[in-house]
Amino acid sequence: MLVTGAAAATLPAAALGTVVTGNPPPAKAAGATRKVTIYAEALPGNLFGYGLAPGQATVPGPVLEMYEGDTLEVTLVNTTNQRLSIHPHGVDYSVDSDGSPLHNSFNNPGETRTYVWRSREMFAAAGRRFMPGSAGYWHYHDHAMGTDHGTGGLIRGLYGALIVRRRGDILPDRQFTVVFNDLTINNRVAPNAPQFEANLGQRVEWIAIGHGSQFHTFHLHAHRWADNRTGMLEGPTDPSQVVDNKDLNPGSSFGFQVLAGEGVGPGAWMYHCHIQSHSDTGMVGIFLVRNADGSMPAGAQEAIDKHHGHTHVAAQQAAHGATQPQFVAPPEVRGPDPDHQHVHGD
Repeated sequence: MLVTGAAAATLPAAALGTVVTGNPPPAKAAGATRKVTIYAEALPGNLFGYGLAPGQATVPGPVLEMYEGDTLEVTLVNTTNQRLSIHPHGVDYSVDSDGSPLHNSFNNPGETRTYVWRSREMFAAAGRRFMPGSAGYWHYHDHAMGTDHGTGGLIRGLYGALIVRRRGDILPDRQFTVVFNDLTINNRVAPNAPQFEANLGQRVEWIAIGHGSQFHTFHLHAHRWADNRTGMLEGPTDPSQVVDNKDLNPGSSFGFQVLAGEGVGPGAWMYHCHIQSHSDTGMVGIFLVRNADGSMPAGAQEAIDKHHGHTHVAAQQAAHGATQPQFVAPPEVRGPDPDHQHVHGD
C-alpha cells in the first residue's frame, strides 16, 4: 500500500489538496488484501479527525482507495475519550465491520479494532443484465459518537473519502475532497473555506460528500463533467449528461475528473453551494488554477483578496432582513487545515 503526502512541498499550505506523487499500477489480479491503520484523534476547536499516523489527523480524513475485487483491512486506533467507529459506503462488510452500535461494532475510548471492507466487480445476471460492482466515489464516517448514528462525530469532522476504482481507470495528478457538512465546507466557512490549487492542464479529481441535515448543490465555476461514474465520456455516443452543478445531500457522494483550466485558462474560480442563502452564509471557496509553470495568473491574487474581504453572514442578513434567524459558524468550524493524505493500492 502506497501512502503519499497531502501537498507538494513547492505549493503553499493553503493549497489543501492531495498530490499523487506516483500513480500505482493495478494489482496483477483481483483479490489482494491491503492493510491500513487509521488514528482517530481529538483536534483543537472541539473537532475530531482521522489520520494515517499519530498527530496527523485532519478534517476530512485521508482518502482511502482500493481496486474492485480487493479487500481493505482498516485498523482503527481510538486515541480519544469518546466512543467512535468507522463506517463505509459502497463496499461489502460483515456485521462485525459495520461500524454501528447496533452490532456492537465500534471502538470504546482507547480501543483498537479492525474493520474489513470487501469490494467486487460487476457480474452477469439473468436477462442479459449485470449486477453492479463496487467501483465509485464513496465515503466513510463515524457511526457511534454522540448517538448510535454517530451524529456527534459527523458534526465534529470524523469523515473522509473512499474510492473504489476499476482496473484501467485514469489516475489523477491532484485530488480534492469537499464535504458539505450542514452549512460548512470541511467544517469551515468563507473566508476560511478550503482553497484548492492545481496548475493549468493538470488532471484534478474532485470527491464531493454530503453530511448533516441540510440539502445542497455543488457548483464548480468554468469546469464541467459527465454525470456518470468517472465524470468523463466514454465515447462520442455516450448519453451521459454533462453538468457543472449537482445535488449534494446528506449521505450522498460523487466524484469526477477535470483538466484544470481547460478551455478557460488559469484563474481563481469559485466552487460553492448553489442554494443562494447557503453561499451567502459562507459555503464558498476558491479553486486556484495557476499557470502551467506554477506561477500566479494575472488578477488571481486580487480575486482571492476580494473573496477574503467578503462578509458572508452580513450579506445574507442584508438579503433576507436582520430579523430572520441566521446561521453563525461556531468556533469549531475553523479547524486545522485539511492537508489531505492519500492511501491507494500498490
